[in-house]
Amino acid sequence: MDLLTYSYDYTLPQSLIATLPVYPRDSAKLLVYDRTIKRITHTTFSDLLTYIPKECVVFLNDTRVIKARIFGHKELGGGKIELLFVKSLDAYRSLVMIRGKVKVGMRLYFEEGLCATIKEMHDDGMRTVTFDSGVLLRFEALVAILDKIGHLPLPPYIQREDTKQDAHDYQTLFAQKAGAVAAPTASLHFTPELLAKLHSNHSVYTVTLHVGAGTFKPVESENITDHPMHSEWFDVPQEAVEVLQSKREILAIGTTVTRTIEYFWRTQKMQGECDLFLHPANPPKRVNYLLTNFHLPKSTLLMLVAGFIGREKALELYQEAISHRYRFFSYGDAMLIL
Repeated sequence: MDLLTYSYDYTLPQSLIATLPVYPRDSAKLLVYDRTIKRITHTTFSDLLTYIPKECVVFLNDTRVIKARIFGHKELGGGKIELLFVKSLDAYRSLVMIRGKVKVGMRLYFEEGLCATIKEMHDDGMRTVTFDSGVLLRFEALVAILDKIGHLPLPPYIQREDTKQDAHDYQTLFAQKAGAVAAPTASLHFTPELLAKLHSNHSVYTVTLHVGAGTFKPVESENITDHPMHSEWFDVPQEAVEVLQSKREILAIGTTVTRTIEYFWRTQKMQGECDLFLHPANPPKRVNYLLTNFHLPKSTLLMLVAGFIGREKALELYQEAISHRYRFFSYGDAMLIL
């Protein structure tokens, strides 16, 4: 059962899908599950530090969500186009998704003199493009333009357009390195005050994983091991390596941090593309504790949670959260696994 995709399904009332965060952010609900004594506690995120083991090290993801969604038109006054930046392939080439028919060699036009040229069409619907504004643009220059003309790529289940408030709400307080198209959502619950307390009480380190659009993709294969896992660029700084190679216990703030640490632990690579799929048959080996939001049915993220506590317990805790009216997904409430 643990390897069958349908066994990770559950029914979620539409009313529990969070389309906006709560304010203040740390007033979100927090479900704490202690595996040692099999105890469930219902509390609020503001009490998080009460439950974190005192000696553990905390890891955060310092990626920054870019305004990856832009609108333009085809060349020669052609039809409208919508482009979603997915990831940087190198300094000049980008992988994107495009709504609208295009072909290799076609030029697309956007505000601020930004143009995209279709270089390659992929079978999965992705497109490789280069961007220019008179001169070919490196990724860093592209991000600066996207910050002016782009829209935050809110998850597909938040069925509304992004607002100015989302530019604040859908970004962590410690976001630094641009490249993600989705936020590491467990970190969105921190207020400045709570984050300061975390730094006072624990050793805190960062890794980078640029969260990709594939994070929302449900597993469609019958057996989860047949799922083609998406890859995302990651970086583990040297100071983090030293901690990871120690015997200190680790709390990962989010599934993205977990995947980054676990990929490093298995490969010893400090930078590159992470395509690690964690689940009950491939459980975490280095991360001890996990803070995470509640995830989509049949998603790799739910399967990752099951890697910590087992599929049946994960689904049991999800039903517990539903019965207590927890809010689900990116802007929703959180769970701490100890």
